Amino acid sequence: MTLPSTHEVTQLLKAWTAGDEQALEKLTPLVYKELHRVARRCMVGQRPGHPLQTTELVNEAYLRLVNCGQMNWQHRAHFFAMSAQLMRRILIDVARSRGYQKRGGGVLPLTLDEAPSVCSEPDRSLVALDDALKQLSTVDQRKSKVVELRYFGGLSIKETAEVLGVSVETVVRDWRLAKIWLLRELSEGNQGGA
Repeated sequence: MTLPSTHEVTQLLKAWTAGDEQALEKLTPLVYKELHRVARRCMVGQRPGHPLQTTELVNEAYLRLVNCGQMNWQHRAHFFAMSAQLMRRILIDVARSRGYQKRGGGVLPLTLDEAPSVCSEPDRSLVALDDALKQLSTVDQRKSKVVELRYFGGLSIKETAEVLGVSVETVVRDWRLAKIWLLRELSEGNQGGA
């Protein structure tokens, strides 16, 4: 099976935005595999008994995308950026819900590396990262989006640059600086809770 072209997906997104329901029917099988890849990446290393399975995460994100009202989809990259954002929210909601149920202890340290995997970390670390990421967005929105797309969305540096409309070098620089900023914030939060 050949992968759909970026142009084909973009055209279907624009047709769907214009109210063409048949475009949505044609679009679904084209984007589902990519959404599943992103979700699978997020779910790798998840503890047994996690309340979400990969397909459930995909389906929940897809339902939210489809039901988000009349979205003005700009292009394929915009669609997958929104998908990454929704998957992040879903995972954070689950982690927060589990945290409230367990009333766990302190926050564990979190490392960000060049091959990020959000799901290998305990729920409390995921919540701490989300809180720090929200704080980063008040300081530098683009760096926050770089982390969101790379860490939660599993996008490569090149894909992230495409989504944000910036150079690869800018993403590399933002990614490096955002990791340093987040590690400092998470370390300070960890010391404050000890």
